[in-house]
Amino acid sequence: MIAPFGRRTVEVPCTVEIEQTPETLHAHVTLDAAFEIEPGDEVRVHDAPTSVPYGERIVVRRTATVIRAGLLERLWTKFAGNFELTELYEVSFSERRRL
Repeated sequence: MIAPFGRRTVEVPCTVEIEQTPETLHAHVTLDAAFEIEPGDEVRVHDAPTSVPYGERIVVRRTATVIRAGLLERLWTKFAGNFELTELYEVSFSERRRL
């Protein structure tokens, strides 16, 4: 059950993968948890590497702290996210000849 106001903290193991090669540049975190990350939740990975030399890929095991959002925070995040998404609608890639 989700607490209406409170937040719950859970420590979970995770896998961090970072790759910087000619084919790809990415960083992924996979949580070993029995739950899904939902709107409003926060994830903090402890002692994660921040870079990898060019041409290499690393995979390390770390611990992550998941701060689960309460019901009201989760609803607010979903509501506010709709307005932030509409900001993308105003982006234009057309050529501007006059200011």
